[in-house]
Formats: sequence, structure tokens, C-alpha cells
Amino acid sequence: MLKNTNIRARARALTKIRPTRTQKLSTAGVAALGCCAIALSAAPSQAQTPTHQAPAPAAAPAAVHQAAAKPTAVKASGNNLDGWIRQSLAIMKQKGIPGSYSGIYRNVMRESAGNPAAINNWDINAQNGIPSKGLLQVIDPTFRAYHVAGTSWNIYDPVANITAACNYAGHRYGSMDNVNSAY
Repeated sequence: MLKNTNIRARARALTKIRPTRTQKLSTAGVAALGCCAIALSAAPSQAQTPTHQAPAPAAAPAAVHQAAAKPTAVKASGNNLDGWIRQSLAIMKQKGIPGSYSGIYRNVMRESAGNPAAINNWDINAQNGIPSKGLLQVIDPTFRAYHVAGTSWNIYDPVANITAACNYAGHRYGSMDNVNSAY
């Protein structure tokens, strides 16, 4: 009996020392998620988190928020996210709209993952009949109110969407760089 008890005790001790396959997979998963969280939270950012974010304003008169209606001549930079951001930045510079490449890129990736045809059909705006659209998930009334002269009136146009969203963010938060969540 003593010999049997000793074997059982050793078996229990070994089970406690050697993790099962499920335990190994769980530990690996938690470690991977932890690394991702650390990487995302450690990413450099020039943005500052606003202390208060009020809801979007009702459709304001377009003339109040539009940049000057001066024709814009901007060199095309490529039909991809990098090119769209660079074109928008050139227009924004001409119109005095604040924002940086990194601030725009960060918000585009969070809002649409770089898909200019993205549409949100589930949030409160969509429930109210005005879904968020495009790279920076702008609603139609905001797009119209903050549209920048010289860009397309098509909300799905990447340059027009970025530029209008940055114009809105500039008026609302000081810059798109200060936007760190849905805006």
C-alpha cells in the first residue's frame, strides 16, 4: 500500500509540473494577446486625448464651416491609402486645416481599415438613417457641412472624405491628431 501511495503522489506531482496541451495553448494565446496589447499601447502618438468629447453637432450651415472656395490644384500621389492621405494633406495645407499623416492614418485604420467603401450599418447613426461612410466614417450631414472646396462631393471619394473629416476634427477637436476614438 505504501508503494502504491508513493506512485500516486509522484503522478500528482508530475501532473502539477507538466502543463497539458490545452494549458500550453491557453498560455500561448494569452501571451500573444498581451504582446499585441503592449505593441498597440506603446505605439508612438503625437495626439492628446481630449478630456471631453461632445456629440456631433446638428447639421450646421455649410458656409460657416467650409474652407475658402479657392480652386485646388494638387498633384495626384497614387490611388492607394498613402496617396489619398498625401493628397488630402496637400489640400489641407492650402486651406489651413490642421492634421498630420500619422493622425490621419491612425484614424483611418481604426474607422475603416483603409476601405474607402466602408459603411457602418449598425451604430446609432445608422439606426437614425444616416450611416457613417468612407475611410473616416463620416455621416452625410457632417460631410456636407465640412466639405472642402476643390474636392469631390462624393462622400466615398477618399480624398474628399479625409479632407472633410479633418476639417470637422479641426473645428471640433483642434486637429485629427487629437482624435483617439470614434468622433
